[in-house]
Amino acid sequence: MAVVALKEIVDRALADRYGVPAINIVNDLTLEAVLATAVDRRSPMIVQTSVKTVRSIGADVLMAIWRGMTAGIEVPVTLHLDHCPDRAVISDCLAKGWNSVLFDASVLPVEENQRQTVEVVREAHAVGAHVEGEIESITGVEDGIGSDAEAKRQSLEVSLAFIKETGVDVFAPSIGNAHGIYSSAPELDGQRVTDLVEATGIPIALHGGSGMTDAQFHDLIARGCAKVNISTALKIAYMKANLDFLRDAEAKNSWDPPSLFRHVRADVVTLVDGLVDRFGSAGKAW
Repeated sequence: MAVVALKEIVDRALADRYGVPAINIVNDLTLEAVLATAVDRRSPMIVQTSVKTVRSIGADVLMAIWRGMTAGIEVPVTLHLDHCPDRAVISDCLAKGWNSVLFDASVLPVEENQRQTVEVVREAHAVGAHVEGEIESITGVEDGIGSDAEAKRQSLEVSLAFIKETGVDVFAPSIGNAHGIYSSAPELDGQRVTDLVEATGIPIALHGGSGMTDAQFHDLIARGCAKVNISTALKIAYMKANLDFLRDAEAKNSWDPPSLFRHVRADVVTLVDGLVDRFGSAGKAW
């Protein structure tokens, strides 16, 4: 297999009721670790980039790294632009080869969100890419996008109309989930996922996965959450691995960057390996 469209990955996951890790990478090291784990575990994988990551590294550089690391890859992988409210960034990433985008117009009135999402879907589909849509802000700030104010939920009827009129390929509802670190186990509205899937057949994206329990993951994936986003957990693993190694390096007065990279990579691999097991995507590559 190789780089494939997002819809090809999530449609299979929805049909067989497993979740595909959708992991926000932050640099080349984390990208390599995520892809290597996907190959080792024979798992499909959704690699995500935030707007902040695109801007800090550069879309051209990111795409060159992506193409270099996925050349000849033997499992299905796809590259997704996460939570992007900026139409110019969406157009640039689609033109450069991103396989899918999340147009995050959730701060806009539903009618305007829907109007612009129709345009984004048309633009993406014209180049063989797919679109994730949302009409409710997911509580919490991620890479500078979002708000800590509790998200207002729209009715099921409004959500169904949005999905039908826009033609989005994946939908991200607010079900009590949140970005960042949960202060306590969230109370999640699994029935809303069931209602959306039964009415539309569309795969659901579960945001705010970092910090959910195994039981919550299993329940929501069984209901139709085919795409499971992980961002905060990777950032924590990445930064703590750096911190632990550098504290030890300082104590020993021993400074060896390649050893640091190996240490950090190992912790990222351990994280992704555990997600593959928790979401049931191991061995699902085709």
